[in-house]
Amino acid sequence: MIKLKIKSGDTVKVIAGDHKGSEGKVLRVDREKNKAIVEGVNMVSKHTKPSAKSPQGGIVKKEAPIHISNIALIDPKSKKATRVGMKVEGDKKVRFSKKSNQVL
Repeated sequence: MIKLKIKSGDTVKVIAGDHKGSEGKVLRVDREKNKAIVEGVNMVSKHTKPSAKSPQGGIVKKEAPIHISNIALIDPKSKKATRVGMKVEGDKKVRFSKKSNQVL
């Protein structure tokens, strides 16, 4: 497993693929598959059987994972997509925006 520069809770923008240009918050990151689930992006229709949780069953819309290489972090200062760098401040390793050089 490699260290990813995107964490859950980050606001990201899709930079490639069918949903290019859409933005959302990262809900979950799968480090083994290098994928992330972004809120409101890559929605798929899932057919569900009736169960105790959903007695009606039917078709449910939910987010599908999107590859990490297709999303970029949004810089909080300029509100645009940015690359992420790592640096050591004191005894802590922190992420910073390559666009504004601001610690994330």
